[in-house]
Amino acid sequence: MTRFAAPIAEQIWDMKYRLKEADGTAIDLSVEDTWRRIARALASVETDTAAWEDKFYHALEDFKYLPAGRITAGAGTDRSVTLFNCFVMGTIPDSMGGIFDMLKEAALTMQQGGGIGYDFSTIRPKGAVVKGVAADASGPLSFMDVWDAMCRTIMSAGSRRGAMMATMRCDHPDVEQFIAAKADSARLRMFNLSVLVTDAFMEAVKADGPWDLQFDGKVYHTVQARDLWNRIMKATYDYAEPGVIFIDRINEKNNLNYIETICATNPCGEQPLPPYGACLLGSINMARLVEDAFGPDARLDVEKMNDLVATAVRMMDNVVDASRFPLPQQQEEALNKRRIGLGVTGLADALLMCGLRYGSEEAAAQTEDWLKAIARASYLASVDLAKEKGAFPLFDADKYLASGNMMAMDEDVREAVRQHGIRNALVTSIAPTGTISLYAGNVSSGIEPVFAYSYTRKVLQKDGSRTEEEVVDYAVQMYRERHGEDADLPDYFVNAQTLAPLEHVRMQAAAQKWVDSSISKTINCPEDISFEDFKEVYLEAYEQGCKGCTTYRPNDVTGSVLTVSEEKKAPEVVANDDAEPQRPHGDVIYMSEPLDRPQTLEGATYKLKWHDSEHAIYLTINDIIVGGHRRPFEVFINSKNMEHYAWTLALTRMISAVFRRGGDVSFVVEELKAVFDPRGGAWVQGKYIPSILAAIGGVIEQHLVAIGFLEGEGMGLKSDPTAKVVGLDTPRGKACPSCGQFSMMMVEGCMTCSSCGHSKCG
Repeated sequence: MTRFAAPIAEQIWDMKYRLKEADGTAIDLSVEDTWRRIARALASVETDTAAWEDKFYHALEDFKYLPAGRITAGAGTDRSVTLFNCFVMGTIPDSMGGIFDMLKEAALTMQQGGGIGYDFSTIRPKGAVVKGVAADASGPLSFMDVWDAMCRTIMSAGSRRGAMMATMRCDHPDVEQFIAAKADSARLRMFNLSVLVTDAFMEAVKADGPWDLQFDGKVYHTVQARDLWNRIMKATYDYAEPGVIFIDRINEKNNLNYIETICATNPCGEQPLPPYGACLLGSINMARLVEDAFGPDARLDVEKMNDLVATAVRMMDNVVDASRFPLPQQQEEALNKRRIGLGVTGLADALLMCGLRYGSEEAAAQTEDWLKAIARASYLASVDLAKEKGAFPLFDADKYLASGNMMAMDEDVREAVRQHGIRNALVTSIAPTGTISLYAGNVSSGIEPVFAYSYTRKVLQKDGSRTEEEVVDYAVQMYRERHGEDADLPDYFVNAQTLAPLEHVRMQAAAQKWVDSSISKTINCPEDISFEDFKEVYLEAYEQGCKGCTTYRPNDVTGSVLTVSEEKKAPEVVANDDAEPQRPHGDVIYMSEPLDRPQTLEGATYKLKWHDSEHAIYLTINDIIVGGHRRPFEVFINSKNMEHYAWTLALTRMISAVFRRGGDVSFVVEELKAVFDPRGGAWVQGKYIPSILAAIGGVIEQHLVAIGFLEGEGMGLKSDPTAKVVGLDTPRGKACPSCGQFSMMMVEGCMTCSSCGHSKCG
């Protein structure tokens, strides 16, 4: 039976990927059972199911090939979930009925576990005339708020909220408002935002020329291109969004540019997709393919990699036939083009094992060679599938060979495609792999550098005590095994703290040359980087051929970068605000079971009078002692006004359920206080309260301060992201919508919880 590399890996498997009954009884008794379940499900569409099941199992064995989380959790479960990670939805019509039809499609897709991407450039700008109703348009951002509210209510695949990407063209009249949207940290929290930047715009920026903002042929404003570019740069410098997508390059390099136009991506940006396009993801674990690691003959076994790639391509192609789809349009799109996104993880570890410094010219050259080998093996494997099962239905040899990456591919591959066709229109992509990389033994994530070579993870137990475990990077473990526990790490062991931003760009550009789709990667920038140097990162990404750029600089809105101790050979993560790690890490707090309720609890009852209700609302909040600290345990909300009955009962149950999970639950206060009533709020004791729910949040906050759980009123995330909750050692990140811990961090361009692994990118 496989032994997990660390307890955290086993916990992730148990929490996220292990098949269980509804009551929690395990069906997968071991990780081998999980591999067997996946292999059997994906071999079910084959004629010789037994032989392919065995072949697929051996690819999964020892974490060599890592299907994306949706496949690992959902394949072979007979549950009504999609095995595709995310979708770009249909083009939004510029009409009220069409817009809300799209909203319905988004909700249905999220219900089955898919993240979504939308281009909001098709909606007329704010203030434009709406003919026939004598009104002005409210603009795309108002409808993005509606999508955001919908997303908050949908639990993706039973445990994860949906993730969304919103894009807007750089020439849309509302693009300036789009750029500034995330300055309000309470707005559009369920979205990642990216501006679609064209080549013409970049040329205008360089020339400091004028730039027209237009819609449907009408010019609404003319601005200086460089001024607009600086606004984009200042926004992402200050609060990490929006990202930048070089949309013309994406369409130019697309293998299918003869039959589709792309204007949106999936939530993390590695899959630019046409309307109703779906992303199907998996990763080759490069750290498992290095022979003689750290030795004189260290090398990646390319022959073994080619064989693994061929098996992985076949498995992913079978997912197209084995998966459910939320919408028939998504199924039709997937079957017509059979696009897959095979990527890598463990790249940084593999480079280390071969003695190469991540970010160096040598490492970039090696990365380019490895990624070309994977692309070549993927194309040839897909050609072999086409010989056996047929090319994708919309294949046109002449047009296909004249587009996208095929123009640069070796002639023998092009000739094979010309003669036999190809099964999958696009084959490679590099997706975020934070959770599956940790599950696979804490290998480095995607093509990211190692963040920290080791860190201490604290686990909160049911009785309030904590246990600690060291989580060590896979390559560091290998080095220690070869050279001894006390051996100093060589100079080429660099991490995210020591890399210059342009070294990140170099690695992304090297990988992008041989990736069909795109890459999810975050470029770490130091807090003190100058604005001019920061802008240079984006210009270099454009000049070096990247398809997009996402940076993370510590800032007041999203928090500080994690710091590591320089006094230890294997640094420990010692601070954690909402930051940019490349691995779930930090002072992780996870409690596996809810708190038990004692027979007797102490608490307090508060009376709340609201202006539009004849009867007062009474809130009773009971507390429990955990680890020597008083904390909220349950709440009861009552009123004689029967109009309040349903929602007060629901709120009672939901808040009590959150409180009983333990950890830092003060995010409940923040969420309630952010609710506004469109009919208007009320002035209470000199303060404007936007809704009755916000008033309830204020009462709960008052109680948490009174019992010492919060340090003071208003010390939540918006006003003081470094505030501590009494009884918790570390500064807080953002609240995780899944587990409630304040552990949300930027990982590979996506907000990810280091506590439970929840990812905003679905």
